[in-house]
Amino acid sequence: MILYPAIDLKDGQCVRLLHGDMDKATVFNNSPADQAARFEAQGFKWLHVVDLNGAIEGRAVNGPAVRAILSATQNPVQLGGGIRTLANVEAWLEAGIARVILGTIAVRDPELVKGAARLFPGKVAVGIDARDGMVAVEGWVETSSLSAIDLARKFEDAGVAAIIFTDIARDGALTGVNVEATGALADAVSIPVIASGGVASVQDIHDLKARKGTPISGAILGRSLYAGTIKPAEALAAC
Repeated sequence: MILYPAIDLKDGQCVRLLHGDMDKATVFNNSPADQAARFEAQGFKWLHVVDLNGAIEGRAVNGPAVRAILSATQNPVQLGGGIRTLANVEAWLEAGIARVILGTIAVRDPELVKGAARLFPGKVAVGIDARDGMVAVEGWVETSSLSAIDLARKFEDAGVAAIIFTDIARDGALTGVNVEATGALADAVSIPVIASGGVASVQDIHDLKARKGTPISGAILGRSLYAGTIKPAEALAAC
């Protein structure tokens, strides 16, 4: 299992939201680049970055902060938020992003996502953010009529590198990861699934690893790292 420390970008700062609410943002670091360097120094091998403003506006907003992160770390970076076209995908990969995460566009135009996955093998992930099992889009502002599992199945055999599944109700709340829903999604598709939302303690990592069925390939750590409820060394040892 790979652990992905998260840097969520709002107005150029490293923040954490509660339940995806942009009005409930806590600033943890004014320098995302500094935060990226800290995570690398702590021993993490990947980084998960989201342009929150971009997710809502449908375009890159925190580009300068993302580029500063790329300059500050040797770790591969996966990036989501506002990436809606093939040109966006190509531009970020050329800029040094290791893997782009496509969320809203995966609902709006799944064929574009499949095309991107074919053009850039191993470099395209699908972000599935769910509220009560139904997929939310446009920075979680809108809820679609599509279930998380139904959306994931659209990308079977498309060459998608991973699915990042977020339970919005748990995101940023430190209430524990939704092992059942994450596991059900992993069992439903052959694409590797990364858990996101609510990971609060090392026990959550143990629970994800211990579940029967398809292994969960990774977990994203956000507020738990910033609040200190998970110690980096303990988390890395657990996974």
